[in-house]
Amino acid sequence: MSSEVLLVSAPGKVILHGEHAVVHGKVALAVAVNLRTFLRLQPHSNGKVCLDLPNIGIRRVWDVARLQLQDTSFLEQGDASAPTAELVEKLKEVAAFPKDCANPERAAVLAFLYLYLCICRKQRTLPSLDIRVWSELPTGAGLGSSAAYSVCVASALLTACEEIPNPLKDGEPASRWTVEDLELINKWAFQGERVIHGNPSGVDNAVSVWGGALRYQQGKISLLKRLPALRILLTNTKVPRSTKALVAGVRSRLLKFPEIVAPVLTSIDAISLECERMLGEMVAAPAPEHYLVLEELIDMNQHHLNALGVGHASLDQLCQVTMAHGLHSKLTGAGGGGCGITLLRPDLEQSVVEAVKQALSSCGFDCWETSIGAPGISVHSAASLDAPVRQALDGL
Repeated sequence: MSSEVLLVSAPGKVILHGEHAVVHGKVALAVAVNLRTFLRLQPHSNGKVCLDLPNIGIRRVWDVARLQLQDTSFLEQGDASAPTAELVEKLKEVAAFPKDCANPERAAVLAFLYLYLCICRKQRTLPSLDIRVWSELPTGAGLGSSAAYSVCVASALLTACEEIPNPLKDGEPASRWTVEDLELINKWAFQGERVIHGNPSGVDNAVSVWGGALRYQQGKISLLKRLPALRILLTNTKVPRSTKALVAGVRSRLLKFPEIVAPVLTSIDAISLECERMLGEMVAAPAPEHYLVLEELIDMNQHHLNALGVGHASLDQLCQVTMAHGLHSKLTGAGGGGCGITLLRPDLEQSVVEAVKQALSSCGFDCWETSIGAPGISVHSAASLDAPVRQALDGL
């Protein structure tokens, strides 16, 4: 068991193109967004495991000796098989949750316990640890916050238990693991996601592990080789929505008007493929005309998503506000509220960006200026982290 303090971070994700169409077998492009979740793991010898999640106001402490005595034989298949509903119920007993609790925040605690018990049980005794997780990502906004959390927890525990080596060399600000080690992190992070979501696609954790961009189609995930640096505004309308209801709405519209809706889905697929081609061209030498194409694709896709019935007045408002400043936006994820993305051209004056952010904030939206194609899970030296991140992880 390693005795060093570990600092890791993993990015969130946005869907660039292909939301909803992906449910019907079409391509979706998912990209890592540079809003990150940070985790600090501190080994101890105090006989306690402490999990601190300040963003959601949760702090749990367990006695290692008590966890050691628990019958955790139900985790024997933890390596290969999916965490079943029965296993999650047993985890609730270990976590000492009351029977009737279904608070989604508690899923984060269960995912941690699952990964801790599965990954650390190979140690002679379960380790005493302090783990604190702090995130720039809002929860429940479709930005992959739970996957970034699972990826951070899995990578930190695997490294602390010396299942994988710490790739950070002395004097380096940050480093990433080998492909083989990243695959192991991804496998465990997916299990954590299953504890939280039941039946996730695996896209969110893959984006968070590998970073950059990937395409997803009918269960198959493939990484895009390289990505140009693209700046975006990410806006959260804070309008709550049910992904399930929105997906069902598109399905019923497809059944009701197959000749109308099927071509819309095919067209969205073509937009995803054209965007992928354009991004490939931009890696070598991005030109202004590339950005014009990306903007047109964004506009067309947003209209298609409205035609599918997954738009919302708040998203229309977002598109109008940004268009008034010559910028192009679309929803990202399930729609019906939630988040939208706005492409920022490289030649854009910062004063315009600030004016747009101001206008969006006055609509009551949350707005971040960030970039896509961010690096995946990374380990950091303390000195390389920004002061606010360090303070949040130190609990100051």
